[in-house]
Amino acid sequence: MTVAVIGLGNDLRRDDGIGPAVAREVATHAGPGVCVTVSDGDPAALLDAWTGADLAVIIDAVVCDPPQPGNVHRLVPAELGGTRAATSSTHGIRLDDALRLGAVLGRLPHRTVILAVEVSDVELGRELSPAVRGALGTTVSAVLTEISEACQRAP
Repeated sequence: MTVAVIGLGNDLRRDDGIGPAVAREVATHAGPGVCVTVSDGDPAALLDAWTGADLAVIIDAVVCDPPQPGNVHRLVPAELGGTRAATSSTHGIRLDDALRLGAVLGRLPHRTVILAVEVSDVELGRELSPAVRGALGTTVSAVLTEISEACQRAP
């Protein structure tokens, strides 16, 4: 069983750093077969990170209207366009576009789960807002649960 955990975001844009912060914490608990990556959303890097994985867990910041910072949404790729959590990405290319590109190129993981954390402050700065910082532990636990459940289902 191979698992790719990808924390999308930019540590220099406050709440946009939630993906990298979760990824770094998950890396301290990850077992064999789990590859943890921090990405700024570059499509080529995403394709490299998830290609060949049995499971990809992607953590990303999303801006919703109205915002409820700290809320975590568990999504699969088919849900990206039609949910409140898909309102706006903080990256140049949207995650659903990167997934479509991966499908066209035959470079998708077997299964993908997205943990979208609602944010409100993506201005310059290094600190997560209190509401988003409060979601860090919950999001890390959700990633570890996804990994554990996938490993239990694996043959």
